Amino acid sequence: MSDPHALEGLSLEDLRARWRERYGAPPTLRSPELLAHILAWRIQAEREGGLDADLRRALRRPVSVRAAAEPAGGTRIVREWEGVAHEVIAITGGGFLYRGDRYRSLSQIARLITGVRWNGPRFFGLRDPADAK
Repeated sequence: MSDPHALEGLSLEDLRARWRERYGAPPTLRSPELLAHILAWRIQAEREGGLDADLRRALRRPVSVRAAAEPAGGTRIVREWEGVAHEVIAITGGGFLYRGDRYRSLSQIARLITGVRWNGPRFFGLRDPADAK
């Protein structure tokens, strides 16, 4: 079987059997759709070449959550609080402009606006509330 499309419509057990034939013990997934996608990708990667070495290395490198959450310079962020729109602009190289003043973090601005401590990215809607406890 070298055609990933041949996997469509197979049961979970059939997909696991195909996996066993090619790669040994299958993953313990319970979703036939997900297993079919993963199996199809592996078959395609064998045939077409998969990920190159540079990309594999980049994917293994840890990424800091802080760096991932920082908006790009020039990004305009607007949050309405108690009927007032508050506009913040991210500065290239770090920091934020709010009402003509520069701040190091969105959390400083969120505290200024609300009077209480907030996770700045969460307050401005840049982070899922469940991720920022």
